[in-house]
Amino acid sequence: MNLLWYILIGIVAGFIAGQVMRGGGFGLILNLVIGIVGGIIGGWIFGLFGIATSSIIGNLITATVGAILLLWIFSFANKRKSS
Repeated sequence: MNLLWYILIGIVAGFIAGQVMRGGGFGLILNLVIGIVGGIIGGWIFGLFGIATSSIIGNLITATVGAILLLWIFSFANKRKSS
């Protein structure tokens, strides 16, 4: 059941990150996948700073931060590739 919650939180985080990063998104489906991967990255980054979350809201914030960071990296790499 926990895996399902992590996937659902990642999907919501990807949607939120896509809305925050206007012009930096890659479409709904890819943003949702990036949200799931962003949850892993966000958890790793927060872990480096000693921040741990145990609530759904905390996990959503962690996943959203990771997804925004991942979208920013992808959009930066995409801009450099186009130039």
